[in-house]
Amino acid sequence: MATSIPKTMKGVIIQKTGGIEVLEYKTDLPVPEPKEGEILIKNDYIGINYIDTYFRTGLYPSPLPLTLGREAEGTIIATGPGPSSSHQHNLSRGTRVAWMGTSAYAEYSCCSSAKAIAIPSSIPATHACASLLQGLTALTLVEEAHAVQKGDWILVHAAAGGVGLWLCQILRAKGARTIATASTREKRALARENGAEVVLGYGEEEVRRVVGERTAGEGVRAVFDGVGKSTFELSLECVGRKGTMCSFGNASGAVPPFAIS
Repeated sequence: MATSIPKTMKGVIIQKTGGIEVLEYKTDLPVPEPKEGEILIKNDYIGINYIDTYFRTGLYPSPLPLTLGREAEGTIIATGPGPSSSHQHNLSRGTRVAWMGTSAYAEYSCCSSAKAIAIPSSIPATHACASLLQGLTALTLVEEAHAVQKGDWILVHAAAGGVGLWLCQILRAKGARTIATASTREKRALARENGAEVVLGYGEEEVRRVVGERTAGEGVRAVFDGVGKSTFELSLECVGRKGTMCSFGNASGAVPPFAIS
């Protein structure tokens, strides 16, 4: 499939860290050229995630200027020179893909062919893009950070967020029992629809009490906490003996240093 590749493109960059005011919309960014083992994608949809704000604010240091964004979906329009691994992944020009990498806030992005996957025709537009970073995070948490077993009581904070909703669904599929926190009635209803057995606000006294009641005072087997600073101490109080505390996000700010003993 012949596709004309322009020299410049639109995109969003930052040249300094800070609030949303540091986001700069550009119309003359150079279109990247794929290196060996890479593919060039014309993006149709991009994922917007909390990690993007961490780079924007400087919580996660990165060289500047920086094009934000870690995932997108679109169509391959070119492959890199020389021997390529793209054929090993069924990827070629014209293939519709979802990918993870960097610099997604742009019309065109390059990524390693190993970090892209062909999208089946049965999956509608936007769905694949919404499934990679958040879905893989959730899978990593329940399979590797803590191998969740059927019947485990699990506490999920921010349960109506992107990762939170994935966790609720996956935990239900595994037969786990989920206690979910969310900030509003609407969000709590959404968490329940997606598999949470118990839904709560963020009131610390209520969360401690319900966790104690549901687990017969033993605490949960694992806490998956994407909120960070404001829920960290509460999460530690709720996890049971030999349980797992997974702090994987900083929505309320980074967890400050603390002493183990």
